[in-house]
Amino acid sequence: RGTGAEFPCFLQVLFHLGPIPITNSMICTWIVAAIILIIVRATTPKRIQEVPSGMQNVLEALVEGWEGLMGEILDPRVTRWVFPFATTFFIFIIVCNLVDVIPGVGSIGVGTPVADSSLPLAVHMEKPFFRPPTSDANLTIAMAGVFLVMSLFWAIRYNGFGGLIKHIFGVKVETNKWLFPLFLVMFLFIGVMDLVSIMFARPVALAMRLYGNIFAGSTIMDMT
Repeated sequence: RGTGAEFPCFLQVLFHLGPIPITNSMICTWIVAAIILIIVRATTPKRIQEVPSGMQNVLEALVEGWEGLMGEILDPRVTRWVFPFATTFFIFIIVCNLVDVIPGVGSIGVGTPVADSSLPLAVHMEKPFFRPPTSDANLTIAMAGVFLVMSLFWAIRYNGFGGLIKHIFGVKVETNKWLFPLFLVMFLFIGVMDLVSIMFARPVALAMRLYGNIFAGSTIMDMT
């Protein structure tokens, strides 16, 4: 890896495609997408067999296992909507996180020789050509935004717009008409907090937690 240098906090622009800057994390994102597509294409038989065997049997077992696990948590109808999206996100994030352990990621690029180092060919890396995609906050924020939009779409599709509003702000306990106004005010306040959590706190937590974990891991690996 490196020579004790800190992992760069800001993205390095490698080149431009017209007005669009291409960063080192974008290059790795394209590589991850290509790896996933190649593996899926190579392991998927040209003709799907009704009675699976070999790799098709393994893939179907994994898919059915994940879908069954999700089906225990969500309504079966929601599972059919969410499963392909959530599984794609899961596989993409796992591969992006594992990119950091590939030799050359973070250590191949433009740098300056370290004169006082005891290691031969020691270089202070200033512009690595490859950077783990999930160590880029732009990607994690974009993914959290997409997940927010899709989760709202699924919630409205399942409950209806009025049902979703009632689910967030409605009174969720049985009470008499005398206590109903008190519970209504209380659940309206809870609904506002829940709405802030859905629209802001959860996406920020998802984006920053993933970014922070991978960025911290990359920094530690670069300094060792």
